[in-house]
Amino acid sequence: MIETTNMILAELSSYANPKAKLSRLVKKGIYIQIVRELYETDRDVPRHLLAGSIYGPSYISFAYALGFYGMIPEAVYAVTSAMFEKRKNKKYQTPFGVFLYRDVPSAVFPLGIRLLQEGDYFYRIAEPEKALCDQLYTMPPTANIRELSALVFDDLRVEETAFQSLSAEKVSFLAQFYRSTNIRRLATLLRRRQRG
Repeated sequence: MIETTNMILAELSSYANPKAKLSRLVKKGIYIQIVRELYETDRDVPRHLLAGSIYGPSYISFAYALGFYGMIPEAVYAVTSAMFEKRKNKKYQTPFGVFLYRDVPSAVFPLGIRLLQEGDYFYRIAEPEKALCDQLYTMPPTANIRELSALVFDDLRVEETAFQSLSAEKVSFLAQFYRSTNIRRLATLLRRRQRG
């Protein structure tokens, strides 16, 4: 389980020096320090379950979410998450892997997110449409639909069947909050592909 330094020190309050005891427990591997002030007790916890606690408010998105949903073939090694109004990307190297955080517009931040549970852990992850929109938001604007199509299928390598299953209505709804050429074009591309 995830615990903060204060939670652990409260549990160890019967010891003469709780901080020294915590230090010994970390050396023994009872607690694994994720980042400053944050520990995990399970060495084998899936890393995506930690992303929201490392930095928040945030939700898992971008390439990691696309991989999570099987929309792209590559394994994604860093857990990528969205945040808002920070204007600067954040990166955390931890014993559980690399965690990256990028800005999305604050108006779109709370939309299209699922709250999932695995065991005792809860985490937030973008729906597939939102994950793709977030990814395209961070990329340079395309000149036309053909360029966007190449970006989606050749560069990002989004699976055709996964793309076809996306909701054009959701993408169109989200597009108004991003104010992004790529996402407006994505809504058009999706509608064209689904009409066949």
